[in-house]
Amino acid sequence: MLDLECGRGQPNKEEKAQKLEKKQFDVLEALAMKERKPLQSKFGKLLYSEDVIRGVTEELTGLGLVTKGKITNAGFTALEPYRAKRAVFLAAGFGSRLMPITLNTPKPLVRVHGRRLIDGLIDSCLEAGIREIYIVRGYLSEQFDQLRYKYPMIQFLENPVYDKANNIASAACARYLLQNAYVLESDLLVQNPAIIKPYHYTSNFLAIRKEETDDWCFDVEDGVIVKEKVGGKDCWQMVGISYWNEADGCRLAEDIPAVYRKDDGGKSYWEQVPLVYCREHYQVAVRECSGTDITEIDTFQELQEMDSAYMAR
Repeated sequence: MLDLECGRGQPNKEEKAQKLEKKQFDVLEALAMKERKPLQSKFGKLLYSEDVIRGVTEELTGLGLVTKGKITNAGFTALEPYRAKRAVFLAAGFGSRLMPITLNTPKPLVRVHGRRLIDGLIDSCLEAGIREIYIVRGYLSEQFDQLRYKYPMIQFLENPVYDKANNIASAACARYLLQNAYVLESDLLVQNPAIIKPYHYTSNFLAIRKEETDDWCFDVEDGVIVKEKVGGKDCWQMVGISYWNEADGCRLAEDIPAVYRKDDGGKSYWEQVPLVYCREHYQVAVRECSGTDITEIDTFQELQEMDSAYMAR
């Protein structure tokens, strides 16, 4: 039986709230976001007809979660089990493909147009109301201390084997913090902070729909990731940001160390735990974004193309 107390402390009262149906969640989330950002369209991105939205809104009104077209305090309480409560940044690696910059600077602290890469990610989390921020560090770890001046809420986790194992070692360091949590690679350039959302109905991985790619990607069926692979056609290119609900976060706390302890387990990437080795334990949705929302800078040449300040180097 799954132990839902695997994280810190006891389950909150709101975690016992009645589960919302997907359409109810979508409408309630749209109303909640309208409260946060009044200028945005209320139902602009919902893929439901006006009749469906009207019917679901009537259901929510009957439940006391909506009144006169606005979300109530009870509605916010109903959304609470779906709220992202923490963010875990995997930032321990060397970033060898970004040499020579990373000889003296960890990749997440590299600046693009004067701003550190990790700052855009942290700011996006804070904008979404996530203030419990953890950074798993390793290479040149002391340099991350500078973040505390701007982000005093940050807590650091140390990965002592960052140079001997892939990022599964960093995930193992944070394994008890993955419930209701974002897990983020720390070297991504964010152009659209809204990709970090306050609420999620289920665990999901950000990805970009591609006709063809030679990068890490997913095969998807009915919105659920069924295979992770390198390269493919008519697939979804992986973006290094995912969200894990309470139950899946608890499963990861058990599955990550189990995979890590296997022969050559340290050579694995952390997301292979739920998407490959223990896939039968998870139903991970794909969440679409675009190349204009976020960019991964893999090589020094890509960094030069993004920021001309590096061209003379």
